[in-house]
Amino acid sequence: MSRHPIDHRTPSGGVRVMQFARLAREQGGEGSHPTIRALTRRAPDRAARDVRVAEYARIGRGRHV
Repeated sequence: MSRHPIDHRTPSGGVRVMQFARLAREQGGEGSHPTIRALTRRAPDRAARDVRVAEYARIGRGRHV
């Protein structure tokens, strides 16, 4: 049994998705909430990263204590 002619969707070609993506790019930026923008622009904590590198180097040299 075939479907009713009204039940067949015509392909849209993704026009609506492209319009939503365009609006998100134009209006959203890096995130619509100001907190998200602040977090993405914030510089990483150098002290924590430097300590982590030092610990990996110590383990790599064989000094486990």
